[in-house]
Amino acid sequence: MGRSELERLSKEELIELVLRLQRPQKTSRTSSKPPSTDRKQQRERSKPGGAKPGHDGHSRILSATPDEVVEHRPDRCSCCSAVLMANLPGETISIHEQIELPAVAPRVTQHRRLAVHCPSCGTQVVAPAPEAAKRTPFGPRIHAVATYLKTFQTLSYERLQSIFKDLFGLTVSQGGLMTMLRRAQGTFVAARDKAVAALRQAKVIACDETGVRIEGSNAYHWVFRCSEAVVHRASQTRGAIVVRTMMDGHRPAVWCSDRYSAQQGHADAHQTCLAHLARDVAYANEVSEDVLPSRLQLWLHRAFALAEDVATLAASSIARKRRALERSLDAILAAPTSCDLARDLQGKVRRARHQLLTFAHWPGMIDATNNACERALRPAVIQRKVTNGYRAMWAAKGEADIRTVVDTARLGPETNAFKTILQTVSA
Repeated sequence: MGRSELERLSKEELIELVLRLQRPQKTSRTSSKPPSTDRKQQRERSKPGGAKPGHDGHSRILSATPDEVVEHRPDRCSCCSAVLMANLPGETISIHEQIELPAVAPRVTQHRRLAVHCPSCGTQVVAPAPEAAKRTPFGPRIHAVATYLKTFQTLSYERLQSIFKDLFGLTVSQGGLMTMLRRAQGTFVAARDKAVAALRQAKVIACDETGVRIEGSNAYHWVFRCSEAVVHRASQTRGAIVVRTMMDGHRPAVWCSDRYSAQQGHADAHQTCLAHLARDVAYANEVSEDVLPSRLQLWLHRAFALAEDVATLAASSIARKRRALERSLDAILAAPTSCDLARDLQGKVRRARHQLLTFAHWPGMIDATNNACERALRPAVIQRKVTNGYRAMWAAKGEADIRTVVDTARLGPETNAFKTILQTVSA
């Protein structure tokens, strides 16, 4: 805004502008900004590191199946110097482990086709081409390691090439690594389709999206989550068409998301993420002198308390607490206020009025927040910050398929990302 525009403002408008400029900046507690943006303030308030008083110490868990056991026995008595025979019974006083990684080197198997001259007729007979000649020279474990390091450790092709050479003694070109990754990504399609099929039968679905860079342009990484599957999808648009394409006509009973318009209208009922709303309320309560944000904050504390205990409460208790929250919210929305932030909050809450307590109608089946989807999106955000995006759409879609299979497997007990990848590429 230039000087001439400022001179045309009224006194009230100037006062309002100054008050807006004096508002504190938003943090991760009062907005959707990542916690990394708070580091400077955190350093100023940081406390000394190390264990806090009263902290119980922890030690490494000893291996139940050691590869080698070495017993150390005394050979002479420390009192009378008598010789202690090796067949004397002994008891274990302490156990100390030494752990080392074995040297890793590629195991190369050469398949040589031989030609043999028939001693009867002199014909040269050539052996049939082995299966190894019809496919890539790199085995499934090499494909799995490259996929794991590229997808879950966000390594560039240059760094991935260095790791293979420095740690494994294997020289692979960056083009070879790219071909290897494309080949590996194709093995995840079947498991991805199975996860999508499970998603299209779910009654409760949560969804969220975040921005990424694909082929130098703004694009989006979507995640859809239900009790049986987590589906990632890379798309060039943030529109509702992504949801409609993914659902393919399926309409779940409940949809959980933030208040973004493209996330609305995809289910019979909707649960608005209360964590998003809580951050907006926290910022308004920090900036405004009006009492309304404080009332909304107390209301959210009561709603979160109900969400935490809803699976253990009787149906009558849930209904009673829900009605009390609804009456309290009606009073807050009807309260007069002269603060623009408080009015904005009232508008946001009023528009999502019937989507705030849906979790109370589905005890134990719906979360009051969409934090599970946000956690599933976090690796995509890290990938964006580290690599600045994807050079090609096939890479973004292929990585989304890999994350779909691994995150779906993580819904079960005792899962491991690398083992899931190895099992998939080896199938």
